[in-house]
Amino acid sequence: MPVTRDGSGWFLLRLVAGATSALIFVIAVSAMLSGLRAHAHHLVGWAFGGVGAGIALSGLLVVAVQAASTWQAAWWTCAALAALLAAMAWPLSPQPEPTSSQAAIRTERPRTHRWFVALLTSYTFEGIGYIIAGTFLVAAIQQGVPGRLGSGAWIVVGLAAVPSCALWTRLAGRWSRPALLLTSLTIQAVGIALPALLGGATPALVSAVLFGATFMGVCTITLSIGAHLQVPRSVALLTAGYSVGQILGPLLAAPLLSHGYHQALLLGSALVVVSAVAAAAVCIRFPHQLGPVAQAA
Repeated sequence: MPVTRDGSGWFLLRLVAGATSALIFVIAVSAMLSGLRAHAHHLVGWAFGGVGAGIALSGLLVVAVQAASTWQAAWWTCAALAALLAAMAWPLSPQPEPTSSQAAIRTERPRTHRWFVALLTSYTFEGIGYIIAGTFLVAAIQQGVPGRLGSGAWIVVGLAAVPSCALWTRLAGRWSRPALLLTSLTIQAVGIALPALLGGATPALVSAVLFGATFMGVCTITLSIGAHLQVPRSVALLTAGYSVGQILGPLLAAPLLSHGYHQALLLGSALVVVSAVAAAAVCIRFPHQLGPVAQAA
């Protein structure tokens, strides 16, 4: 990114980054779930919180480097950090599901596609709303609240995201996961709309906290529901829908930017509301009890 200022070059680089990010997410989630299979379930939530830690770390890094140097230096520093993390993650690999030594009878998969289609629709619209907020929320806060809070809004988002997945995972042990998905999406829609509806530091801070506390929780709950529905390659399918949403988001928001960021944020909030409506459809007669799918040994 720092070696050119050509818009077409940046477009291609961001396209590659988006595709590889989706691959990283699928591989990391698979490796994480297989590696933590024999451990306490709440550790999965904390592992998802690593995304929030990364956001906070990159936010601190960019603020510090830009204060001392140029935007190009901030990109080079982030590239070096990405290379370091890639080296640390290199040994990660998903492990196959443990199989019984005795032959198991192959059973028919439960018919759960109705709920999965609603879940995929919800996650796709969440991808649109998330990327609009993720792209323009910080800029909108900086425009309305100059100073440290504006420049540090993304750090607040990351810090709020760190414990959020563990919290949502714990709540999932007591409450219905589809209901929690609906709740988290509703909270997120409110958080995205706040800076567009109310000015000042307090709404901006609340917005950053609500957005950070929900967007990874939505991912955790959605993937958990997808796995529960026993749809083959559910993580890959849901991530693909989320990625398509992230492609569409900036295209939908771009025509609104001539009037500032408020209309774009309201659009992002409205699309998350659509995602919540689809999540409400998942709640209807949701099959909470599904038997495991037996496979031939």
